[in-house]
Amino acid sequence: MSTSRQNADSQVRLLRQAGCDRILVEAHSGANRKRPELEKLLTELSKGDTVVVVKLDRLSRSLRDLLSIVREIEGKGAHMRSLQDPLLDTTSPNGKLIFGIFAALAEYERDLIRARTIEGLAAARARGKRLGRREALNRKQKKSLVQLRQKGTSLRQLAQTFAVSKTTILRYLRLAEDNEKN
Repeated sequence: MSTSRQNADSQVRLLRQAGCDRILVEAHSGANRKRPELEKLLTELSKGDTVVVVKLDRLSRSLRDLLSIVREIEGKGAHMRSLQDPLLDTTSPNGKLIFGIFAALAEYERDLIRARTIEGLAAARARGKRLGRREALNRKQKKSLVQLRQKGTSLRQLAQTFAVSKTTILRYLRLAEDNEKN
């Protein structure tokens, strides 16, 4: 549902008019897949039940999550219906067809995005771009780090000096040690 009480009240009224006997109001955003009321709904769902929402974006803001949620609903032998999106009603053959088309389009879009991403990364590598996160310390800082540690400076003090975590300090020290061995 909606985080706004006024919006939730009007949606509850519409759901009651549609004959819903049990109404769950979610206080968390539909952009987040992990929501207490949604989890409760999916857990308690039985074969033959119909999940009714006022609008599909009340169930999920992401087409990917929406498809996943509806598949889970269908997997339990239940159906999905949206009051303001009548074409998406899995209680009817036409609604199932439309939903299937949307699912296929979403998968197609994901595949296109994945292919473009792979192509873009390959092109960047070919241009000599170094991909990934920048290192926290430059070569000079790493050398200084090793020297300070050899002089007995604590990990905590090193982390404060270089403004990084102790884990980062340990990782650089291990890398320096490995490089000395090779």
